[in-house]
Formats: sequence, C-alpha cells, structure tokens
Amino acid sequence: MGHWAVVISDERHEAERLFHHDTLELTGIGRPRPQPGDEVLVVAGHETPAVVALGLVRPVTAERDPDDPPPGDDEPLVVTYTRRAFDEPVPAERLALDHPVAPVDPDTFQAITGSLRPAVDRSTWLVSLDLPIEASSPAEAVRVFWSYVMELGPRELPTFVSPAGDELAMQAFVLGEEANLDPEEDED
Repeated sequence: MGHWAVVISDERHEAERLFHHDTLELTGIGRPRPQPGDEVLVVAGHETPAVVALGLVRPVTAERDPDDPPPGDDEPLVVTYTRRAFDEPVPAERLALDHPVAPVDPDTFQAITGSLRPAVDRSTWLVSLDLPIEASSPAEAVRVFWSYVMELGPRELPTFVSPAGDELAMQAFVLGEEANLDPEEDED
C-alpha cells in the first residue's frame, strides 16, 4: 500500500466543504499516480497547504468496451473519504507538493494523520432553511422554494443548525461557516 498527497484546487475545496460527497473524483493528474488501495492525504490551499481529508483510492467502476484502448493518464482518480477535516485542517508544510499528486513517505504520512482529530460519533442535528415565498398555492410555493435553493445555494442562503433536543443552541451558517445574522450586533 502506498501513501500519497493529492492537491485540490481552491474551487474544488469550496465545493467539498459546502456539499457532502462520499468520493472525490479527479481527472488530468498524470503520472505518477496512486493505485487502488493506496492511502491519500487530500490537501487544499496553495499558499498555506493543509490536509482537509484522508481517503482510500478505489478502482474506477465505469464499464469499458474491451476493444477500447486503456485510458492511461485520462482515467479519473477516485478517492473514497475515510476521514474529513474540512472544519479543522492540519498544516501540511512537511509535504513536498511540487505536483498535484505526490508520493508521501510512510513516516510523514503517519505523523500527519496522527495530527488529525479522531473521528467523532455522529449526532442528530436539526437543519432548517426558512424563506418567505409568494405563490398562488402550496405546491407552487414548494417549487419556488426549491428554485431559490438551487439558484442561491449555500453562498447566499443562511441555514440554521441546532443539536436535536436543544433548539435554543441554534446557529446560523453561511458558506459552511458560522454567521452572525443579528443586525443589532452589526451596529456596534
């Protein structure tokens, strides 16, 4: 089993932070490249690189015509997340990141993974998004609601989160980060 670092773009990092994905699929990464079963550090940030996730390389499962030539460097690299650290990334200054994909020696890999916060048990959270919608019927209001959600998304819509059973602990989030939506506090 090999150990690798995979650098993702700032845009991809934002998408991975805002939306839950089980896998990360990358194309155009060239050679050398990890093989199925290899462990991967997912790194974001070009100026101050940080490990934002761990993963395991999986084989590509797309059906191929046996008469087609092998895909070579164009075959996507599929990484299944095993641990996420998007909210608490670990500095990656120990890594030599000259290319989007680079091998990592086992000692460095273990040191970095040891710095990641251990996986925590999952909790139940109440997540809500309330929008005043003008419509002629409840069904139309639902359609307009989903149109707004798709159009505006997490970049513009505040989402409210609280632990199940403790609704008074509700917090607003925008762009995946806690946001203060109290206009009175902004005036100070």
